[in-house]
Amino acid sequence: LIVIGGGPAGAAAAITATRRGARVLLLERGRYPRHKVCGEFVSPESLALLASLLRGTPGEGLLRKAPRVGRARLYSDGTVLQARIEPAAASLPRYRLDEALWQAAEEAGVECRQQAAVTAVEGTREGFSVSAGPDRPTALTVIDASGRWSNLAPPRPPSLADRWVGVKAHFAGEPEESDPAVDLYFFPGGYCGVQ
Repeated sequence: LIVIGGGPAGAAAAITATRRGARVLLLERGRYPRHKVCGEFVSPESLALLASLLRGTPGEGLLRKAPRVGRARLYSDGTVLQARIEPAAASLPRYRLDEALWQAAEEAGVECRQQAAVTAVEGTREGFSVSAGPDRPTALTVIDASGRWSNLAPPRPPSLADRWVGVKAHFAGEPEESDPAVDLYFFPGGYCGVQ
């Protein structure tokens, strides 16, 4: 099995397949650790899966220490909607989460290659051939977890949405509330998430 893309989906697929006896090659065009524009909100229903993927690795402690988020607030047109999140979600920096999943994949026995940009996938009589720089590994099965901005994704017609910009920042300080929340602010043409 060749998995293209080492983010959460690709790493999860590679770890799961390896633990079930498959021989897996995981290809990632970037390098870990790295920052990613992301809300860093891990929903409660995915925490058990994440715990199983990180079981027995240093990433297990990362998940255990992650701040829990027990409320959601939506702000739009002067209205505030609030809801409890039960069980609580978690707040995990993607910088650490992606690195922990990559390390868990390596520890599971996945052959992991960073800075291996895939430019093409071709069907063969024996399965698939993948172009990743000078290498052309082959496999019976390929999983494309390279994401929507991948060069492997189908071309999209240009639109105003292609001009959107994502910005992310981390701030340090003491929380003002003892019950952490994820806040979503909606405004014309976009939104802002704070947790």
